[in-house]
Amino acid sequence: MYDVTVRRHALALVAQGRSLNSVSKQTGISRAALRSWQRRLLPVRPSAARCPVCAAPARPRVDGANYAYLLGLYLGDGCVSRLRRTCSLRIACADAWPGLIDECVRAVACVHPANKVFRVRRQGCVAVTAYNPHWPCLFPQHGPGRKHERTIELVGWQREIAGTHPWPLIRGLVHSDGSRVVNWTTRTVAGRRKRYEYPRYFFTNKSEGIRRICTDALDAVGVEWTLLSRAGEAINISIARRASVALMDAHVGPKY
Repeated sequence: MYDVTVRRHALALVAQGRSLNSVSKQTGISRAALRSWQRRLLPVRPSAARCPVCAAPARPRVDGANYAYLLGLYLGDGCVSRLRRTCSLRIACADAWPGLIDECVRAVACVHPANKVFRVRRQGCVAVTAYNPHWPCLFPQHGPGRKHERTIELVGWQREIAGTHPWPLIRGLVHSDGSRVVNWTTRTVAGRRKRYEYPRYFFTNKSEGIRRICTDALDAVGVEWTLLSRAGEAINISIARRASVALMDAHVGPKY
């Protein structure tokens, strides 16, 4: 690997009108290397070559289903932080759901196979963490401050993945900021009081943008939902109709 000083010197000789063959003989640098330096002086960083977004900005080469699931987890419980020389992706997963932690680790590894994935112990949770300078490319929603205090929307290639893989996205959103609960009520039938139980799903997030991403995905798969208020804020998405709950059970299911 030649440093930039050597590359500039060799190209300066070529700029004097000398042939690639003569410069190659004088410096010991191959003509192929000289030609490549004429196209690009600086070497390509290995991390940039591995970035699925930088490598193909028009159509990023990412594992669509796993990325959609990881995107849902990131929007709910994730953050990207810029460090001195790299960036970190952290997804907070509650200790109560070890299966979810395993799924998160698997998704991170599939989206960026070159990365090592760490499980960092925190009080009551595990921060699934990976380091790469290109996490902001994969999650352009990152930024300073809390997500619900700024605009959150998907960019074009993310919308394409969300449209192709809506169920993994919904699953990731529910696994982060959602839940499956069993409600109950009583009715009098033939003079006797009977108890009835029925399952429903909730997704709760203060960000209007993230709620819209969720409802757009639900609309795409035919799941009916309603928006409920809590303490005067309409931040709860409820899925209670039997057919819609059956769809959610088939494709999402409870946390585990």
